[in-house]
Amino acid sequence: MSSRTYETVRAEVEDRILTVTLDRPEKLNAFSPRMMQDLLDVLDEADADDEVRVIVVTGAGRGFCAGADVSAGRSTFDHRTAGAWHRDTGGRVALRIFASAKPVIGAVNGPAAGVGASMTLPMDIRLASTSAKFGFVFARRGIVPESAASWFLPRAVGMQRAMEWVATGRVFGPDEALAAGLVRSVHAPDELLPAAYELAREIAANTSAVSVALSRQMMWRMLGEPHPMAAHPLDSRIMSQIGGGPDPTEGVESFLAKRPPEFPGRVSKDMPAVYPWWQEEEFRPLGE
Repeated sequence: MSSRTYETVRAEVEDRILTVTLDRPEKLNAFSPRMMQDLLDVLDEADADDEVRVIVVTGAGRGFCAGADVSAGRSTFDHRTAGAWHRDTGGRVALRIFASAKPVIGAVNGPAAGVGASMTLPMDIRLASTSAKFGFVFARRGIVPESAASWFLPRAVGMQRAMEWVATGRVFGPDEALAAGLVRSVHAPDELLPAAYELAREIAANTSAVSVALSRQMMWRMLGEPHPMAAHPLDSRIMSQIGGGPDPTEGVESFLAKRPPEFPGRVSKDMPAVYPWWQEEEFRPLGE
């Protein structure tokens, strides 16, 4: 990662883990167009940097992200002058997280409402502090779920719970989020980031960056497929292209030698020819 500074986020790399901190604590890290652009830029840099193996996203101060910055008042969501339609800013971030080549862990340290909750849905693993609160509050603001939440949320927790949360717009605590599977675990505030980093270090120390990047995209993009046969030709093509390569060789040799692996593969230059397969006609979903 470069030493570039951002206006609304902090980006720091240590032990091959990039920590992205939403950094508007005076506004509970409310989401703005500037934050959208900062997040897009950070994610682009992370994908291009082979020293970054895992991304952890958290918030500065006592909040994770309180939702959209509504300081513009009644015009906050009015984009009619933009033309027929205006690309949702939260959705651009959610789709960029979805496309990430690096696994993303959300460490939700405080209130996460509206886009603050929905932007966590494409993150691969979510941990919450006992101080966290969640709210898919869109109906209470007269709008609809954004950040592609209508796609992500039912897949995360099922239609019944997703519709309850969206239809009521109520705020709920970490225990309910845990019971529904929205978060993986709940931690005391001072134990949240250590728990996230422990998980991130396990990934960084023991796995192939290429394998994780491929596996992440394979699983996310199979969520909408109706039959396992959709996975079989993709599995077969990828295995045919990487099976004799340096990472599988190192994986087997390190296992047999009972030593930690040192995978040489780099996401920036060692992805198989089939990647990104979803852009090929053969794998493109109907309607694209």
